[in-house]
Amino acid sequence: MLTVGPSSIRRLGTTGGRQAFRDAKEGLKFIRKSPVLFGAISLDLVAVLLGGAVALLPAIAENRLGVGAVGLGWLRAGVGIGATLVAVTLSIRPLKRHIGRSLMTAVAIFGLGTIVLGLTRSFIVAFLALMVLSGADAVSVYIRASLVPLATPEEMRGRVLAVEGVFIGASNELGAVESGLTAAAFGLVGAILFGGFGTLAAVVIWWKFFPALSNVKSFSEVRPPPS
Repeated sequence: MLTVGPSSIRRLGTTGGRQAFRDAKEGLKFIRKSPVLFGAISLDLVAVLLGGAVALLPAIAENRLGVGAVGLGWLRAGVGIGATLVAVTLSIRPLKRHIGRSLMTAVAIFGLGTIVLGLTRSFIVAFLALMVLSGADAVSVYIRASLVPLATPEEMRGRVLAVEGVFIGASNELGAVESGLTAAAFGLVGAILFGGFGTLAAVVIWWKFFPALSNVKSFSEVRPPPS
């Protein structure tokens, strides 16, 4: 390595702004044309956007459950515990059948967990609800993260994954904004219930309008669309 001079190092060109915009546009167009990709990414985006109740945990802990900082810490820990338990389980026993149905069911459970969190005044029930909804979210992330590369041809994979990352990352922050705005408009409980029932409604709509996604039986049958 020390004998390699500066002139021997090949400099890689950087993508200009216009090219990056074109790549992103191509990624969006490809996602839109694939029912499996568009359905999986958009369902996750809508669920995270509506179900951002975790952002309201400080208000839930104080106004609904009457617990202090330690209780709030345990509630936040419940989110991580649920997701970790499911992640470990999936690493040992990965999903092999009824992939599309499992995705829809996981998002529905996420919505139900959000509703329970909004209705309860019990710390234990709230803790368990957070474990359940975070575990369900981990299942949906696992399925989506597996479907997207499988349904994307190699030459489009970078663009599609980049677009997916931007949208999903932004939806987390926008979900917190949505939760705050709806809490200010309809109250804490109303905001959480709106997110939970909205997520359930999204599952019903996506199940009807994206049969190609809900009918996916296994990962092995997922292929990129013909060019």
